[in-house]
Amino acid sequence: MKIEDIWQQYRGLLLKFLSSKVSNQADVDDLLQTILIKVHKGLASLSDATSLKPWLMQIANHAIIDFYRQQASQKPLSATNLWYENDAEKEHELAKCVKPFIDCLDSESAHLLWQADIEGVSQKQLAEKHSMNYSTLKSRVQKARKDLKALFDQCCQFELDALGNAIGCTMKADSCSSC
Repeated sequence: MKIEDIWQQYRGLLLKFLSSKVSNQADVDDLLQTILIKVHKGLASLSDATSLKPWLMQIANHAIIDFYRQQASQKPLSATNLWYENDAEKEHELAKCVKPFIDCLDSESAHLLWQADIEGVSQKQLAEKHSMNYSTLKSRVQKARKDLKALFDQCCQFELDALGNAIGCTMKADSCSSC
């Protein structure tokens, strides 16, 4: 078995498998190269040609697992590592826009959401502080987030990335008086 023949026969299958598990094409290409190297190094240890496909898929699966473990172990970026500078004025403008929407929620929802998402108090701490069951508090915070999103959707059209993060916003004509 020659590596070129194996790669020609199974590259498409591996590419399709990787693309179904990893969304970023650059990461898929990197993983494909990693798999090629592992196949090249381990090909001599493969004794049975009939087990080639399962062996390749196992290598691919392990490569994906390693990829996500590496992603999880990376430290979060701080503001100084980002390509843009932390602009307090823009944050202040955003806070001025978000607060009126939160204030439109019922007072309990607004208070819980403000503490959990703006002040960064953990939901477990909030549950203890409000003498509330943790799962009940989680449900109330989720409902408040959903209600807040509905208020934003009435006012603005959001552009989201593949992970659901807002990357752009366009105000709907004359439909918003909150910000």
